[in-house]
Amino acid sequence: MSPVDTFPLGASTTLAELAHDPHPRLARLRADEPVSWLPELGGWLVTRRDLALSVMRDSETYTVDDPRFSTAQVVGPSMLSLDGAEHARHREPFAAPFRPRAVREGFASFIERETERLIGALEPEGACELRRAFAGPLAVAVVTEALGLAGATTETVLTWYDAIVRAVSDITAGLAAGPAGDAAYAELRAAVEATVADKDATSLLLTAAGRLTVPEVASNAAVLMFGGIETTEAMITNALLHLLQDPEQLALVRADVELLDGAIEESLRLEPGAAVVDRYATRDTDLGPATIRRGDLVTVSLAGANRDPDVFPDPDRFDVRRANARLQLGFAHGPHHCIAAHLARLETRIALQRLLERLPALRLDPAHPAAPHGLVFRKPPTLHVLWDGDGLGA
Repeated sequence: MSPVDTFPLGASTTLAELAHDPHPRLARLRADEPVSWLPELGGWLVTRRDLALSVMRDSETYTVDDPRFSTAQVVGPSMLSLDGAEHARHREPFAAPFRPRAVREGFASFIERETERLIGALEPEGACELRRAFAGPLAVAVVTEALGLAGATTETVLTWYDAIVRAVSDITAGLAAGPAGDAAYAELRAAVEATVADKDATSLLLTAAGRLTVPEVASNAAVLMFGGIETTEAMITNALLHLLQDPEQLALVRADVELLDGAIEESLRLEPGAAVVDRYATRDTDLGPATIRRGDLVTVSLAGANRDPDVFPDPDRFDVRRANARLQLGFAHGPHHCIAAHLARLETRIALQRLLERLPALRLDPAHPAAPHGLVFRKPPTLHVLWDGDGLGA
């Protein structure tokens, strides 16, 4: 019997559905076919949390080190597309600045200043599209600061990021990537070369260049760049959408700012910015109801795992007081857990706290409805908001 016959729900699942409104379909798959063969995906989709964890923890059986891995096709081998000793060699030179204490000491003041600057520029207007006017620029500024790229402005980094993410998304969706991604990566690599050539500079990249080749530093810089921007832009935008859509939960956060951390985790659970992660089977193996063959694509649905009702009761509800929200898998798990997760959380917390403080009348613009969208990276394409543009707030 073919996988199409064995997994009828998977056979009828479309990538368009998963990009537009995935959660009803993911719930059905999780209940009836928690590991399912999706012909449109050309691989298996894992939607149950325990099975998702088993895949992400076992890098010997489920690897990222495969020629089909989309990110590596654009930027070359990096910590994101290697496993085992090579993964550790690429990741470790970048790890120290992203540990919790180093993040607070190294980035909190910069994030505060940049957040205040961005809000100050927007405040008199009374309206904006917040993803591109605030969340994106903040994320880009912090990544630019973290990497210390010689001569790179936030506008330049944003241009590179857009092109690289578009190329990765096209490849993941089975499309041919255009030339813009390659061109952007070539410019990024040139900036990395200039940065590490300046021996008097203080830079994360220069430190890494003591242990990696320049092409390896460039590949990992690209991963940090688009990962850091994409993750944080999505976190801020999705969390704001969740809060502004739910006046009751927003009131709880406004009354007790300590609930903001719970709101961020809960938003990550409901709508992780990266909805899926890909692995490739290194051997024949059984996973739940499925027999996986060597070489098969195994896609873990973080979005599906994060709404597993066996772990998260009433899983579709946004609850800023949810006791176990930090069990969400929005930053993946195992060896490839997001290296900059602490930085992303800090950025999002500062951004949301200052927005809610300085724009007390912040609300969604009813003329421009917003909803998350995307097969791989999920966030609202736009988030139009209104407030009273009279300089309210200190």
